[in-house]
Amino acid sequence: MNVISATAAKKDISGTLSLAEYGKERVVITRQGKEVAAIVPMEDVKLLEELEDQLDLREALEALKEADKKGTKSWNALKEELGF
Repeated sequence: MNVISATAAKKDISGTLSLAEYGKERVVITRQGKEVAAIVPMEDVKLLEELEDQLDLREALEALKEADKKGTKSWNALKEELGF
């Protein structure tokens, strides 16, 4: 994984992008020595989105199981309980 400063990335943005696009490398951008961003291949972004979708689905299924176990309340009952 390459680590470069924001200044260096700005001076050679085309080269920086090429590292990710053609070299399939991850490039970490730093500002004042602190890692602040990354340029990554689109394949990495798609994989990350896929993983996030799987986690969202898992959490939704767990919430449904909890609702089946504990029961639910109607919208009207909830409004009444909260004083609306």
